[in-house]
Amino acid sequence: MIPFRRLALSSAAAGLLLSACVTDGATPVATPVAQPPAAFQAQLLEDVRILASDEMQGRDTGAPGGEMARNYIVGRLDALGVGAPMMGRLQPWEMTGRTREGPKTFNGVNIIGVIPGTRVSDKYIVVTAHYDHVGVSNGQIYNGADDNASGVATMLALAADLKRQAPEHSVLIVALDGEERGLLGAKHFVEAPPVPLESIAMNLNFDMTARAETDGKLWVTGTWQNPQFRPVLDRIPADGAVALAFGKDTPQDIGEDNWVESSDHAAFYKAQIPFLYLGVNYHPDYHRPSDDFERITPSVFVSATNLSIASFRALDQSLDR
Repeated sequence: MIPFRRLALSSAAAGLLLSACVTDGATPVATPVAQPPAAFQAQLLEDVRILASDEMQGRDTGAPGGEMARNYIVGRLDALGVGAPMMGRLQPWEMTGRTREGPKTFNGVNIIGVIPGTRVSDKYIVVTAHYDHVGVSNGQIYNGADDNASGVATMLALAADLKRQAPEHSVLIVALDGEERGLLGAKHFVEAPPVPLESIAMNLNFDMTARAETDGKLWVTGTWQNPQFRPVLDRIPADGAVALAFGKDTPQDIGEDNWVESSDHAAFYKAQIPFLYLGVNYHPDYHRPSDDFERITPSVFVSATNLSIASFRALDQSLDR
């Protein structure tokens, strides 16, 4: 998540990915599909552990650690059998972004995968999660386990689920670069999308999905701007100790309590593309060197990822109906 003026399973749920929907009238209802619990949890945590390791040096845009993270994500998408769009797997860009010292030109790279839909193949849900973080400062590595290795891991878990059970709409899986430097990768993606902009049905953005123990909530921002999504997600039940919560998107939400432009979904919002942002609340390790893998509670992270996948499935089934 972009900073605001500062740098500063349950056992029953662990084995389930909420990855399918059935209908009750016209309203989709998420239902669980059993997956091997040990394998699912192990891969989810391994993705975060590797992306948030000291070797990645905080994954700053244009830095060697960012390239290492990019290579890892590309390898994971290849291993899952997620194809690339016609333009290719990588989308390089050059843009001016912010640093503590002032504006600077960054060379970043977005990573794109595509999964064809079975019912509406010419409309796309763009699922995003930024893989960059703030790098190294004063000799300390900002590993960014929650921000946003967690969102990337949740997105990869969703991609794996979509390869097991194909989506109804086509899906672009996009690991964005340069979020911490001013949403640079997202802005470039919207300016030069791999598919016509009018074919993008919505953006679903994951940013900080691991540390929901702060308030027991995985926040959904964007239903005030896109009220059609609220009844679709309202019926998704809590998973373990984590439940969906809606807000941080009204005119009454000000400053740090308004997340409408706090992450990559803002670029889609400004392009008038419907969006939803899923993420946890701020915690003491946000944008600090202490945002490490060891601070993640596995059962909480698994529950939040289950809810993220359930949200995608419900949205996928409800669009165009």
